[in-house]
Amino acid sequence: MAVHFLADLHLPTGASAFREQFCAYLSGPARDAAAVYLLGDLFEVWLGDDIGLDDYQAEVQALRALSQSGVPVYLQRGNRDFLLGQRFCEAAGVQRLPDPHRIDLYDVPTVISHGDQWCTDDVGYQRWRRFAHHPLPQRIFQAMPRAWRERIAAKLRARSQQHKQLKAEAIMDVHPAAIGKAVKEYDARQIIHGHTHRPTEHAIQDHPEARRIVLADWRPNRMEFLIVTAEGFERQNLLSAASSA
Repeated sequence: MAVHFLADLHLPTGASAFREQFCAYLSGPARDAAAVYLLGDLFEVWLGDDIGLDDYQAEVQALRALSQSGVPVYLQRGNRDFLLGQRFCEAAGVQRLPDPHRIDLYDVPTVISHGDQWCTDDVGYQRWRRFAHHPLPQRIFQAMPRAWRERIAAKLRARSQQHKQLKAEAIMDVHPAAIGKAVKEYDARQIIHGHTHRPTEHAIQDHPEARRIVLADWRPNRMEFLIVTAEGFERQNLLSAASSA
């Protein structure tokens, strides 16, 4: 059996082909997996469990059904949905993992992560990340009325898009030194992560025995998950599978 990995689906709150395909994946290909790992930014925005559980009822129910079918589902939080909490995990039947986290994937020591903490050249983002992940700002934000949270989140997304247009692409990618440090710290031979939206396989500087696999972000023409077996890995586009069915 294969292990599946997904990241950066950015599911919106409104009706969307992304949401339809994700639910179809959970009731279809995911049922044949040994385990499913969701490595962050499953949702475009998560304003708190009190709101998100209502906005994403279909996804929560589909995740729970998958878990109840016997397929374990593991979750890491991303930079868009870092407020995913215990209420969500219990409702969806998923297990939240620390980030980064080491697993033994078919006897290959593997570090899995959303990946944003390794973008160390983006100093401004790392400063924001430390603030946003602090429990006190999170408690204050989640105590606000929904309308306030929505306005704040919209302003933050707009500001993020503006900043991205002004930054060099290399700044927003993972730093080789940070990746090398993770390989050494976790004694890993493989890293799987998302966040950078640059799906490919990379060699790792100063660690020729290791590799880094970047998961694909979802786009209108590409809704992809990574399949890993003892023999290797492949990428599966749900749209290709649907068109050939």
